Amino acid sequence: MTRLGKTVASVVALVIIVLVIILIINRYHRSPQEEIIYKPEKTIKILEGWTIQEIAQYLEQEGVGSEDELLDLIGYPQTDYRKNTNLLEPKDFSLEFDFLSDKPNYYGLEGYLFPDTYRIYTDATLEDVIVKMLDNFGKKLTPQMRADIAKQGKTIYQIITMASLIEKEAPINNSDSENRDAKIISGIFWDRLKIGQALQSDATLSYILQDNKPQHSGRELEIDSPYNTYKHPGLPPGPICNPGLVAIEAAIYPIYTDYNYFLTPTDSQAVIYAVTYEQHLQNKYKYLK
Repeated sequence: MTRLGKTVASVVALVIIVLVIILIINRYHRSPQEEIIYKPEKTIKILEGWTIQEIAQYLEQEGVGSEDELLDLIGYPQTDYRKNTNLLEPKDFSLEFDFLSDKPNYYGLEGYLFPDTYRIYTDATLEDVIVKMLDNFGKKLTPQMRADIAKQGKTIYQIITMASLIEKEAPINNSDSENRDAKIISGIFWDRLKIGQALQSDATLSYILQDNKPQHSGRELEIDSPYNTYKHPGLPPGPICNPGLVAIEAAIYPIYTDYNYFLTPTDSQAVIYAVTYEQHLQNKYKYLK
């Protein structure tokens, strides 16, 4: 090795030694400000089919703000803010999340708070939690799903509204990769919309009345609400709950059949289908006595 080469090698070795010494000094003389402090966390679990009101009540129980604070932030259920001037409009998250761009800004976030298990900081704000849920929704609604929705000439808002009905009407098993009943019921509902037939979903009446009745009758069927799908044809104004992934996929990828009616017997996960209204009446008499 030449004298120049030896000199360069010596300099490089010296630099390495100095860097090692600096690292050792920093390791043993780190200031308190540089120590990593882990913030305490907690787990929350949002269930498929919960409404925003149920989510708000749950988060209040978990110590994450109050029910009213959350609903002020994301919107009250069944509220058209064009008509209700007594309430402050909820925060508009559409600039942060593009999937909200086709959602009418005069309705709240019902339908978009994705059901899942979340780890949050114990001092997280309500907005922190909502942003985490919306971010999760955006990840679950894949580019392929969004493209397929667009190909069908539908909006994300329409799909989520339909998915919310399926979530409440279909027996969904998250461990079942097929969930054919959810997709068949989706096909029945989309077919009804095509021919202008009312959806007649009891789940929409339960949303209005805040009950869990599988069937409604009498005056309940005539209740004056745009969410009453017995009285008003078409989709309700917006989602009636926050659907999970299975229901969303069923809304995007329905299975079309000759069936036009269905019912689920009490205390059963079986779905009984019918082609004609007469067959449906017979099934009601047989299974819903």
